[in-house]
Amino acid sequence: MRITLRLMLSLTVAVVLVAFLSTYFDVKQQKQGMRDELEKRAEILAESLTETAAPLIQRQATTELERFVEHFGQRERLAGVAIYMNPGQLLTMTPGLDLSLAKPPPAIQVAMEKRQPTGEFFRQGDSTLYAYGLPLDYDGKPVGVLALYHNAHYIDAQSASLWWHSFISVLIQVLFIALVTLWIIRWSVLSPIKRTARWMKEMRTRGMAAKPMLPEPDLFEPLTEEVAHFARSLKAARAAAEKEARLRDQAESLWTAERLRVHVRSRLRGSRLFVVSNRQPYMHIHRGKTVEMLVPASGLVTALEPILRATDGTWIAHGSGDADRETADPHSRLRVPPDDPHYTLRRVWLTKEEEEGYYFGFANEGLWPLCHIAHARPVFRNADWAHYQAVNQKFANAVLEEMRGIEVPTLLVQDYHFALLPRLVKKERSDARVAIFWHIPWPNPEAFGICPWQRELLDGLLGADLVGFHVLSHCQNFLGTVDRTLESRIEEERLAVNRQDHLTEVRPFPISVALEEPAAGTAIKSSPYLERAALLRELGVTAKFLGVGVDRVDYTKGIVERFHGVERFLERWPNYRGQFTFVQIGAPSRTHIKRYHDLLAEVEAEADRINWRFQTVEWRPIVFLNRHHSHEEINPYYRAADLCMVTSLHDGMNLVAKEFVAARDDLQGALILSRFTGASHELRDALLVNPYDVDQLGETLRYALEMDSQERSERMQRMRRVVREHNIYRWAGNLITELLEIRPEKGKEVASPAVMELAMQREAKAF
Repeated sequence: MRITLRLMLSLTVAVVLVAFLSTYFDVKQQKQGMRDELEKRAEILAESLTETAAPLIQRQATTELERFVEHFGQRERLAGVAIYMNPGQLLTMTPGLDLSLAKPPPAIQVAMEKRQPTGEFFRQGDSTLYAYGLPLDYDGKPVGVLALYHNAHYIDAQSASLWWHSFISVLIQVLFIALVTLWIIRWSVLSPIKRTARWMKEMRTRGMAAKPMLPEPDLFEPLTEEVAHFARSLKAARAAAEKEARLRDQAESLWTAERLRVHVRSRLRGSRLFVVSNRQPYMHIHRGKTVEMLVPASGLVTALEPILRATDGTWIAHGSGDADRETADPHSRLRVPPDDPHYTLRRVWLTKEEEEGYYFGFANEGLWPLCHIAHARPVFRNADWAHYQAVNQKFANAVLEEMRGIEVPTLLVQDYHFALLPRLVKKERSDARVAIFWHIPWPNPEAFGICPWQRELLDGLLGADLVGFHVLSHCQNFLGTVDRTLESRIEEERLAVNRQDHLTEVRPFPISVALEEPAAGTAIKSSPYLERAALLRELGVTAKFLGVGVDRVDYTKGIVERFHGVERFLERWPNYRGQFTFVQIGAPSRTHIKRYHDLLAEVEAEADRINWRFQTVEWRPIVFLNRHHSHEEINPYYRAADLCMVTSLHDGMNLVAKEFVAARDDLQGALILSRFTGASHELRDALLVNPYDVDQLGETLRYALEMDSQERSERMQRMRRVVREHNIYRWAGNLITELLEIRPEKGKEVASPAVMELAMQREAKAF
C-alpha cells in the first residue's frame, strides 16, 4: 500500500507542477495579448481624434474642448481623455478622472519631451490604467499632447478568473488521475505480482504449480525472466537434493553435478580454476540481422561448467564465432551462461593464418595422425610449427593475465592443441597447479619419434604437474617416449617423471558421459519400435531392423570398414536383405584438408556402391546422413536402433559408445565396439571386434540381431551400470582432486630460457 500511496503522491505533485507551469505561461500569454489589444485600440483612437483636437487647442477653444473630452470619455473601457499644453499644463480632462492626473504621468511627459507617441500601464489607487500620449501639431508647430486613459482592470480580473478555472481543472485532473492510477496499479501491477507470488508460494510449499502465473513480459520483462530462472533453478536444486538424498539412502557414491560442485569448491578453498581449450563453451554467430548464441555439444562443457560456476572460474578459448567480438567486452571477456552468469569466458583472437597453421596444420595434419595409428601419414611443416608456438604463447599470455592477483591458481589445459602451454605458464607462475588432459591416444615411442619437434612438445607437457590420458597404456607409452627422448628420471611405480627437479605425475582418467536414470513417476517414452518406424519412414526406407553409426567423417573412425562389414553381412546372410538398414550419421569435419575431403568422397562412393548392389525400390542397406546433427536429433536413432556400430581404427576413448548405452534406458540394443577404442577397456559387455576383420564384422552383425532378448538386456544393464558409476562428473572430480592434492611450488627458481635451450641441445646431441 505504501508504494501505491507514494506513486499516487508522486503523480499528483507531477501533474500539479505541470498544470501550474502550463497555466502560468497560458495566463501570461493571454494577459499580454489583452494588453497588446488595448494598446492598439488606444493608438487607433488617438490618431482618429488628432485632426479634431489640434485646431481646438490652437484656438484655445476651452468650451469646445470640454465637450470634446466629455463626449469621447463615455466610450467602453475608456476612463477619460485629457489634453495637456506644453510643457505639462492641463488644458482640459474628462469629468470623473482622478484629479491626480492633472499632473501628467511619466508616459505623457515622455511623449511631450520626445514628441513621439508613448504608452504605459500604471497603478491608480485600486485600479490599473493604461495611459497613451500622442503629441499634437498644428501647422507644423507642437500645440500639446492628447492623453487617453483606459481602464485595464478587466485584464487583471480575467487573469485571476483564468487562474481560478485552471485550479479547478487541475483539481479534477488530479482526482481523475489518482483514481485511474489506483485502478491501473491494481489491475496491471499488483494483480500480476500477487498471482506470481501465489505461484512462487505454491512452488516453495508444494513443489511445482500446474501453470506458471508470470506477468506479461512487455511490462515486467526483467522480473519475468528472473522469476522463470528462479523456478528453473529451484526445480533443478530440488531434483539434485532429491537425487542426493536417494543416493545416500541407497548408500551409493555416484558422482553428480552438485556433488562435483561442492567437492571441488571445498578443495579449492577460495582459489580460482582456469580452463583452456580450443573450443569455447558458448559462441555467437550472425544469423541474418540478428546475433545467435550456440552451445556446441560437448561432454567437456557438461563436466567442467558445474566447477567453473561454483568457483567463479575462467574458461579461456578461441573466439571462433563471427559475432564473438561484438558480444565480448573490450577485454575480450564475457560472463556466462547468459541467463545466469556464474563464470567468465575469455576469448583469444586468432588470425586466419594462425588458425590455419596451428589448428588445421600442425595439430590436425601433424599431431592427430601421428597419435592415431590409422595409416595416415603425418605432415609437419616449419611454418605450422611456428604458428603452433605463437598460438600457445598467445594463450599463455591470456592465462597469465587472467591469473594476475590470484594466489595458487589451478589450471586445467585440454588436449593436443596446447602441448607447450604448461611449460609457458609454469615458467611465470611456479605456484600454479597445472594439469593437461590429452584426449587422443599417445603412440609408442618409435611412432612419436617421427615428429621433428618431439623434445619441445615433451618438455612443454612436462611443465604440468599432472598429465592425464584415457587409459593406462597411453600413460605407459608417454613415459616410454619421455624416457627415450629427454634427460629425466622415470618413476614407474608411481607413474611420474622427474625432470629438472620438477615432478610430473601421469594418470589415466577415462572420460565418460552423463547418464541420468529416469525418475520415478516419469512418463514412459514412446516405444523404440514406433520410433524406428517413424525414422525409417522419414528416410523413405522400409525395414525391420535398424543399425546406427554416429561419427565425424574422420579416417580414424573406420566408417569405410564398417560399410564393408555391412556388405559382408548381406552377402553371407541374404535373408536380411530388405530387412536391415544401417544409418550412418556422419558430420563433415576439416573438409578443406585434402585427406578429409578425399575421405568424404570415398565414404559416399562406398555407400553408393553397396546400395547399388543390394537396394530395391523400397529399401537400401545404407543411409548416409552427411550433415551435423544435434544430440536431440541423434537420440531417437540411439533409442530406436537394434545395434550401434563403433568401429574406430584407433581412438582414445570414443564417447559415442557411451552415449548409445546412456540412451538405452529400455535395456535393449546391442553395442558393436572396436577393441582399438579406450571404451573397450570399460564396456566389456559390448561385442568387441577388429574393424580390419570384415568377416568378423559381418558375423558380429548377425549375432547382434539374433541375440537372445535376455542376454541383450543383461549386457546393456551391466554396461549402463559402468557408465552410470564412471560418469563425466567422476572423471572431472578425479582429475581435479588429483591435481589439487599436488603441493604448489613457492619461491622455486625456474631455469632461464637460455639454460633450457642449452639443456635441450645437449639432449638432442645425446639422442
